[in-house]
Amino acid sequence: MYQQVPSHSTAAHVAPGLAQRLGPFDATMIVMGGIIGSGIFMNPHVVAGVVHTPLLILGAWAVGGLIALAGAFIYAELAALRPQVGGQYAYIREALHPGLAFIYGWTLLLVVQSGGMAAVAVTFARYFIELSHVGFSDRALAAAALAILTVINCLGVRAGSALQSVLVVLKIAAIVALIAFGLAAETHSQPAGQSQPIVRDQWSAITAFGAALVPVLFAYGGWQTASFVAGEIREPRKNLPRALIIGVIGVVVLYLSVNFVCVRVLGVDGLAAATTPASEVMRIALGERGARLIAIGIAISTLGFLSQSILTAPRVYFAMASDGLFFKRVAWLHPKTHAPVVAIVLQGALAVIVAISGRYEQILNYVVSIDSLFFGVTAVCLFALRKQAARAGDNSSAARAFKVSAVVIVLFITAEWLVAASAVYKDPLHSAIGLVILLAGIPVYFFWQWRGARA
Repeated sequence: MYQQVPSHSTAAHVAPGLAQRLGPFDATMIVMGGIIGSGIFMNPHVVAGVVHTPLLILGAWAVGGLIALAGAFIYAELAALRPQVGGQYAYIREALHPGLAFIYGWTLLLVVQSGGMAAVAVTFARYFIELSHVGFSDRALAAAALAILTVINCLGVRAGSALQSVLVVLKIAAIVALIAFGLAAETHSQPAGQSQPIVRDQWSAITAFGAALVPVLFAYGGWQTASFVAGEIREPRKNLPRALIIGVIGVVVLYLSVNFVCVRVLGVDGLAAATTPASEVMRIALGERGARLIAIGIAISTLGFLSQSILTAPRVYFAMASDGLFFKRVAWLHPKTHAPVVAIVLQGALAVIVAISGRYEQILNYVVSIDSLFFGVTAVCLFALRKQAARAGDNSSAARAFKVSAVVIVLFITAEWLVAASAVYKDPLHSAIGLVILLAGIPVYFFWQWRGARA
């Protein structure tokens, strides 16, 4: 059953059997790999369709980057206070209530991770089929990719992390190439006499900017998943916070550069009309060969995101099972690799089912509101964990090094919950379905509590 762990506990005390084999470079690659997927190659088009000036487009990506960076600092302090397996799940469990932590893990498994992984797997499959012309359906190829990555991660955290690091380096190289060739490409300025759409009133400007932040924050999302593997990072109180901050700053720089290049080369209207802006930029720079090269980069990027998801998310289900709030078998570790094999297979299998079913697009509509809601909840945890640390006399240098201003925490919570509210306002039906799935976790939690009491 759940027991609160004192704040001075080490990861080894809360995650027996997990091997601490990840260094600072591995952790940084996991942070960046969790953020960079296909979003940065597609979402600039979505943002340009909502806000219609270069300043507002770059402003939305800058504000989104600041929110992500604020979140990274908050999670850095959380990691310094609680360097435990399960990350976000563990923070909510110890600061607020194990029931709320279970609901987070429940929605992670059924909505956030499985739906997101299925969608990204199908995106990878479509690009791969377009490039190779293999005679498979996109769903079958997506399922095969998920299955292969699941097997690799079952070989141990070192094998999964090594693959992840290689894929992250390759997709960073693809983004750098896009930026470099985009800066050298011909500039497509706004045609003479064509004016930008004018926002009629201040409220419309605010709501438009808020709507633009939804795809921006979706593209920036994923850095928090590095906290899931805290129990397998060497010196997690030092290395995980640094990885969070360095990784998020690196991605913000890349994302702002990509959007600058897209606006510069395509113009605002061209960017809004280009559903695949990265391909259009590379096509202008290098012709069809350039479009093909960036398509390879996008395929690698999506594969890297999948690899990171399968590496990190199962550690949450492992932690839930260790707490007696999930099937006991999910907490089983392979005796040689020390990998939570059952948890990894569970995540991979569910993502495969969703990919084959074709329901991932509907599930993705629930992701933003639920994800943003729990971002805010997790930031609230920092206030409670600080009090616990003070009562326990924990004044470690690692925790002091990443102390975040209360103003930053409140602003982050407000921003995330406003984004959640914006997502609900924009799509109330699917948001309501997501809320129903979330609430369905309450009776399931009480079932596991009842079952644990009878055991």
